[in-house]
Amino acid sequence: MALRILLTGGKGMLGRTLNDVLGSEFDVIPTDLPEADITDINSFGNVLDKYAPDAVIHCAAMTQVDDCESKQDTAYLINAVGSGIVAKCCAQRNIRLIAISTDYVFDGKSSAPYNEFDTPSGAATVYGKSKFAGECEILKNHPTSVICRISWLYGPGGPSFVHTMLKLANSGKTELKVVDDQYGNPTSTIAVANALKNILKKTELTGVFHLTCEGIVTWKGFAEKIFELAGIQCKVNGCTTEEFPRPAPRPHYSALDKMRLRLCELTPMPPWQEALKEFMAQEFNINIAKGETSK
Repeated sequence: MALRILLTGGKGMLGRTLNDVLGSEFDVIPTDLPEADITDINSFGNVLDKYAPDAVIHCAAMTQVDDCESKQDTAYLINAVGSGIVAKCCAQRNIRLIAISTDYVFDGKSSAPYNEFDTPSGAATVYGKSKFAGECEILKNHPTSVICRISWLYGPGGPSFVHTMLKLANSGKTELKVVDDQYGNPTSTIAVANALKNILKKTELTGVFHLTCEGIVTWKGFAEKIFELAGIQCKVNGCTTEEFPRPAPRPHYSALDKMRLRLCELTPMPPWQEALKEFMAQEFNINIAKGETSK
């Protein structure tokens, strides 16, 4: 009998990809509001009792980084309190929990990739602080959980940086200004889903894993690669973070090292360039070799 996996945040970009990728091998149940309210312990407990999953992948979160700054109570209710409720409900029913977190739990001031044994401290945003509080709530209520941190995410259907860049270029823009002093790991939801598939199969795994694609680049370099693969002539001019002020400060450096994947001898994450190439070929029907698109 196939392992039954319940997703929270099933309507989101990552949730949709997990449903598609994991669905070929597992019995996947995507849930979201209004059916599954992670901030209501009785409501969420009833959902678990209804479907009786073997594992929960917890994707539900308030991820609008700027909105979190102005809606702090809501951010903590969903990202911290809600995650604690999910963990408590799963622990009470002996259900395995894999929760999704973020690079924003770190302060972004490093000059080398953060590994899973680095202690998150000094997160600069309400989003990052609330997600780290969620990690703490999860491990307190369900100590054998798995926490997977991801970053710079894009995937089928979007919304994402990839979709935004192509939309701007296809609207007639021949020149764009993109931030060139923030460094990170562009990551495909498909790559994350494949990594989670491997983690699901190893029931003994617990603790924190980083699941970002390999390689480090700035947003400008990311944009240039998108246009190169799409065969689009669009000049990308670099600018500083200060030239694009936002309510929530963006980390200057949030690349993640995948030390736990190596230590547990799990399949490495793919290079970000290869993951992007695969995604664009599928999402936009792009013939990468010729840089042509039929979409």
